[in-house]
Amino acid sequence: MIRFILAAIGMALFVFPILTRPALAQDADEIVWVQIEAQPSLAAATDRARAYTTLLKDVNGFSLGGGWYGIVVGPYRRDEAEQVRRSYVREGLVPRDSFVQLSSRLRQQFWPVGANVLDGDVVDAPADVVAPQTPPAPVGQTAPLAQAPADETPQQARRSERDLSPQDRRDLQIALQWAGFYNSSIDGAFGRGTRRSMSEWQQANGYDATGVLTTQQRTELRKQYNAVLEGLGLQVVRDAKAGIEIMLPTAEVALGEYEPPFVQYNTIGDIGARVLLISQAGDQDTLFGLYDIMQTLEIVPLVGPRERKNTSFELIGENGSMISQTQVSLQDGHIKGFTLIWPAGDEERRRRVMSEMSKSFVRLPGVLDPAAGTSADQAVDLVAGLQVRQPKISRSGFFVDNNGTVATTSEAVGGCGRLTIDGDTDADVVANDPTHGIAILKPRDALAPLAVAAFGLGTPRLQSEISVAGYSYEGVLSAATLTFGKLSDVRGLDGEETITRLALTAQPGDVGGPVFDASGNVMGMLLPRADGAQELPQDVSFALGSAIIADVASTAGLTLNAGDRTGAIAPRDLRQAAQGMTVLVSCWE
Repeated sequence: MIRFILAAIGMALFVFPILTRPALAQDADEIVWVQIEAQPSLAAATDRARAYTTLLKDVNGFSLGGGWYGIVVGPYRRDEAEQVRRSYVREGLVPRDSFVQLSSRLRQQFWPVGANVLDGDVVDAPADVVAPQTPPAPVGQTAPLAQAPADETPQQARRSERDLSPQDRRDLQIALQWAGFYNSSIDGAFGRGTRRSMSEWQQANGYDATGVLTTQQRTELRKQYNAVLEGLGLQVVRDAKAGIEIMLPTAEVALGEYEPPFVQYNTIGDIGARVLLISQAGDQDTLFGLYDIMQTLEIVPLVGPRERKNTSFELIGENGSMISQTQVSLQDGHIKGFTLIWPAGDEERRRRVMSEMSKSFVRLPGVLDPAAGTSADQAVDLVAGLQVRQPKISRSGFFVDNNGTVATTSEAVGGCGRLTIDGDTDADVVANDPTHGIAILKPRDALAPLAVAAFGLGTPRLQSEISVAGYSYEGVLSAATLTFGKLSDVRGLDGEETITRLALTAQPGDVGGPVFDASGNVMGMLLPRADGAQELPQDVSFALGSAIIADVASTAGLTLNAGDRTGAIAPRDLRQAAQGMTVLVSCWE
């Protein structure tokens, strides 16, 4: 009977280094737990542990390391733990991916509060879930001996090992590596390192450490390796429309919509997984375009490695809630691949499912018909039925030097994981003055602006014509628009000399854009409307004066250009200058 299963084999959500702990009161191989859930925060884990306590006996909570917290029941003897796990899963009391856990994987206890049972004795498993023991034999009779399963001798094991295919031998090394015993190359050669890992695995699992796995032991190792996939319903799915055959977790996803070039398999299980099959005709330009488009989708988070080659690409994106991985290749004018979207914190299963999908992927004849869409929903923020990633906030800005440095509002740069200029150029804040509401951005790659702000030296006359350039609708339109008004006052309502008051109805997206005088010189930057108890008329706006903009720019080592235009600027010239210097500044999570 197998006495011990490594925590790394059952651990669906985490892989942590094994920590050495003092042995429990009994043989450590006999004392295990059933891990039923893990959470990425102590508060969430405590709430879940409290909830499980109302349903189950022997609920405990321990830190797992790496910022994760596990909820377990136990400690039980090994055979009783297996019965408890099967019974609870069968009754729907715990998730299907619950598994047997070892004390060596558990750290500080957090539930029940103040308890410390990690180094104590086993407890009796609930009587209603443990199978009754064989009754004692009557007096005068001898109880029948349990029959141990027949196994091979080392010589027989070596003979059966010779019949393994090269792929079978590599698969065994992969399973040993995954279990934490093998750390060399996957080459199918059973050398000294492989034999040592086999011996260590045998010893850990209660077998004689011969260094040669028997047929039964190889079966057990594979079973351990594949335990993480139980309940996912991995089956080969053939989609003739897309021309793709692939292994999918059919217990978690099911066919949803055809939205060329994607076939969407939507979540139906508890995990929250999703799959996209990708199929379209095209060439290298089409492939590269798909690579760019997919990175704008919500399902491909910004953080993560990505690689584009001549005939293929791979994207990995992750955030706090999900990880998505995309593999696409071009062959014979057909672009095919897939995307797996999986919840964060379940990396072991995700990697295994991804591996199975990648290994099983087969290209069949044909590609998805471009007219095969089943959804009538259309929107500018959708691509083939998938949500395009949207920024937290978008505001306007304008170029202040020939290298592409941008002045914008402080409102646009607060709490951003990423800042972009015109959607695709990353930028960094090099100066910020929240008091006056202005920030200076430097693009990570130098830009070549079509126009640069030239600041007027004089003060415009009251009631003279002014205009603001900006992305009024926060990027819905592809170019900046002009909004016209008049200069109401050269001071603010409270006499502030650093701002001017405008008679102009602006949109939130215009904030941060340049304000032009009648000659086309930049006289300031549009400020956001103040939030307060007073609600000003819609046509009251304010602009930050050029003197403050120059002061903040100087802290970033910049000198602003002076404008020398006089007289009224032609509308066409104003429009060209405004659109050439005004940019969309976007703040992303």
